[in-house]
Amino acid sequence: MNRSKTKILIKNGRVVDPANQVDAVMDILLEGSRISRVANGINDRADTVIDAAGRLVMPGIVDMHVHLREPGREDKETIASGTRAAAKGGVTSVLAMPNTSPAIDCAGSVALLKGIIHKTAAVNVFIAGAITSGRQGKALTDIVKLKKEGIVAISDDGASVDSDELMLRALKEAKKAGVLVICHCEDKKLSAHGAVNLGIVSTRMGLRGISKESEYKRVQRDVDLAKKSGSCVHIAHISCSESVEIIASAKKKRIKVTAETAPHYFSLAEEAVSGFDTNLKMNPPLRGDADVAAVRQGLADGTIDVIASDHAPHTENEKEIEFERAEFGVTGLETELAVCITELIRSGVLDWSGLVKKLALNPAGILGIDKGTLRAGADADLIVVNPDQEWVVQKERLVSKSKNSAFLGKRLNGVVEYTICGGKIVYQL
Repeated sequence: MNRSKTKILIKNGRVVDPANQVDAVMDILLEGSRISRVANGINDRADTVIDAAGRLVMPGIVDMHVHLREPGREDKETIASGTRAAAKGGVTSVLAMPNTSPAIDCAGSVALLKGIIHKTAAVNVFIAGAITSGRQGKALTDIVKLKKEGIVAISDDGASVDSDELMLRALKEAKKAGVLVICHCEDKKLSAHGAVNLGIVSTRMGLRGISKESEYKRVQRDVDLAKKSGSCVHIAHISCSESVEIIASAKKKRIKVTAETAPHYFSLAEEAVSGFDTNLKMNPPLRGDADVAAVRQGLADGTIDVIASDHAPHTENEKEIEFERAEFGVTGLETELAVCITELIRSGVLDWSGLVKKLALNPAGILGIDKGTLRAGADADLIVVNPDQEWVVQKERLVSKSKNSAFLGKRLNGVVEYTICGGKIVYQL
């Protein structure tokens, strides 16, 4: 039987597609799972017509740093709940980190995860495998086998590989396999069980501090190993000025390094934790005002390639305890776009094309996946956004299973009205 493809026509929206140097009011026709045409005056009959006048139409966000917690900690998040939260936030593709239980460190665990994704995911889920078995930093995983099973990156996120020799081997193996290495840059000997940024605020709070050195020394090491191996390395969740400087210097020397930051690092500083709100406890911690300025500058000048949420859901009983005992991490899938609009677009740090590059085009390119563009023939992953609408982040309205957002009670700009993934409307306001 010859079934006609479902058609969605989006009319009169401001289409922002830096991959094709487009920033203009246009129409987009979707047929089945693909973008069919982007042009003015498309009047084809369609099953659904969306009037996007006064709205932005952008590629769906590609969030390359997400903790979905399944398998093992379904009380915090599941593939189903996490991808629904993603859809609400305008995220159409996520990279699932491997710090699950068990860790994603062998072909069997990748196959198990793929099965869950196939049955329950609302958006595209790509998989990162572990660099070392059990993320213990002792023995390399079989990177070639993991790649054959379908992973697109490797990371021990939540932990750094302490052994220089093992990390160098991982980079060389990953280069041969054509897999991206994502580095969690933290020397735990230097971070030394701290809870907040080392400085006046940590002293005032009576809490052990986490030095910036614990981050940037490991950034420098991983950049040096990338140079030695000739492999690409991607530095996760940059939070301090020294890390930004190291990456800028490495790029000038043509070392193959890319970097990401998260919305909390360019919008909040260490003073925010003074009230002992554990929803503001993350690793790396919120840093000083000068670091926030450096991260924003790094985004503006291209030193930092990507904005990712580092969505890290935790249950209330892991957060609503003494600050030093509370888990590190904040949710972010539902707020990342609005924080970017509020903090970066409205202040002129980035323009719309620049923001789409950081949220969609660059992460897709770094991961080697064909996303982040609205060209004819591309996957129909896109979002319709009202950039001016204000909203307040409220616990009871969050879709994620866990509610540990750093932005609870904050007034933000920018609301996703439609999220379309693979030609299907997966979220509608």
